[in-house]
Amino acid sequence: MSATLLEQARSAHDDIERLERMVVKELQKEVKSHKDRLYQSHRVKMMLEAMTLATSKLVDIYEDADGARSDEIAALGGQTAPGQNNVFSAFYDRLKEIREYHRRHPSLQAMEVDDLEQVFQEEPYIEFSGEEGYGRFLDLHELHQRYVNLSFVKKKDKEQQLEYSAYIETFFQLHKIPQMHKLSRQYTEYVEDLMHYLVSFYQRTQPLQDIEKKLTKVEAEFEERWLAGKVEGWENKGVKNLNPINIDNYHSPEELVQLGGERLKQSLAFLGLKSGGTVQQRAERLWLTKLQPLDQLDSKHFAKGMKPKKNGDESLPNIKDIALNECRIRRLTELLHEAIEETKGHVEKKQAFTYEEMEEEREEVMEVQPESESEEEEQQFYNPLKLPMGWDGKPIPYWLYKLHGLGQEFKCEICGNSSYWGRRAFERHFKEWRHQHGMRCLGIPNTKNFHEITSIKDAKALYEIIQERSGMNKWRPDLEEEYEDRDGNVYNKKTYTDLQRQGLI
Repeated sequence: MSATLLEQARSAHDDIERLERMVVKELQKEVKSHKDRLYQSHRVKMMLEAMTLATSKLVDIYEDADGARSDEIAALGGQTAPGQNNVFSAFYDRLKEIREYHRRHPSLQAMEVDDLEQVFQEEPYIEFSGEEGYGRFLDLHELHQRYVNLSFVKKKDKEQQLEYSAYIETFFQLHKIPQMHKLSRQYTEYVEDLMHYLVSFYQRTQPLQDIEKKLTKVEAEFEERWLAGKVEGWENKGVKNLNPINIDNYHSPEELVQLGGERLKQSLAFLGLKSGGTVQQRAERLWLTKLQPLDQLDSKHFAKGMKPKKNGDESLPNIKDIALNECRIRRLTELLHEAIEETKGHVEKKQAFTYEEMEEEREEVMEVQPESESEEEEQQFYNPLKLPMGWDGKPIPYWLYKLHGLGQEFKCEICGNSSYWGRRAFERHFKEWRHQHGMRCLGIPNTKNFHEITSIKDAKALYEIIQERSGMNKWRPDLEEEYEDRDGNVYNKKTYTDLQRQGLI
């Protein structure tokens, strides 16, 4: 019975109608917490996927590519052969088939509506790390470590590693990285993995959104801008020179030498080979790639961590693919803007918390408190004085605002005219990375002598005064080194030497 196409079509129509009612019923529910809202979205997505599957099945049946549906309809009408029409015979044959089917499946039961609903009401499994907090925050710790270990980043930040909080604010600004640094395999893999993580996070937190459609639109816009040379960070500034040298067009290392050291260096970096040495050494190293496959070269020719695998994979990073992934990341960060902002606040909050406070907060997040959370989300606080918001999302008390002087603004020219509200934040910023970086750019040590100095002019003037004073206090052996003669008379070095030359001592 269930094997007939007409019965399958009827069952599919019935399932679609049930699923439509279930979707409406699910969306009419009031969800109180972030976790419940996330589960609701995933349940609706599962229902929509089941509807899509049933609809696809119906389309195949109605297209009737093999003519089986037409034959079945004709058989029900009694047309057993061309020109023959026996309705009663067809009816009894069909009745016999139904009885035979139920005789073979005596315990078969139809699925009730409640049973179908119960299947979709189960809690969906969504995989989140502890840091992601059920999709509230991004977990970029692993990608942050990979970024700071990129060769050009390590050279740039030798003295102080880029902090995680600063990385979250800038990880999507890939267009600011110079083009020549984007040719390594490490950077290519980093950008690709960052893009895949953002796509995965968006799919897990926004299951009802069509991310594939959004990315397809990005790709179409990218193609137009790429042809026009207007892709941000990849404008026509010698993009042709960024492609690896076609080694087949050259017949000796001497011909490669004529390309120049910088051109050879870029191509070697693109291939993952060492790019140091003289122009001749670079040309000879690049010439080796024509004599041997890349994966058969000695590891001594490769930069650290760039040796290709022994599986014959010699694919090179394509600058167009790198640029496309950067555009995808830029679009994904726009879609995840709210989550990124919440992640920034969460990281700053964790830095100010003790371990015990962090554990307490984690327990509170895990607890299901739908009513209180809903009230907090819907409540709009009266804040006519525009007081800063506390960690609980409420305005801080006015007395606390006055106590810490949060209405007082301090500007620091060394930090790029950044504003700091309150005396405490102002004093603390002298030890933070932004002020230290500004002092390092001025070539001035960030010592206690320069605390409270916010002007570049004042900092330079004070540094000159300190240098002059340190020069006056230098050890001068001619005047300060003492000598004693046989009679016990004490002289400085200069006087003693003069008397000794005159033969008086």
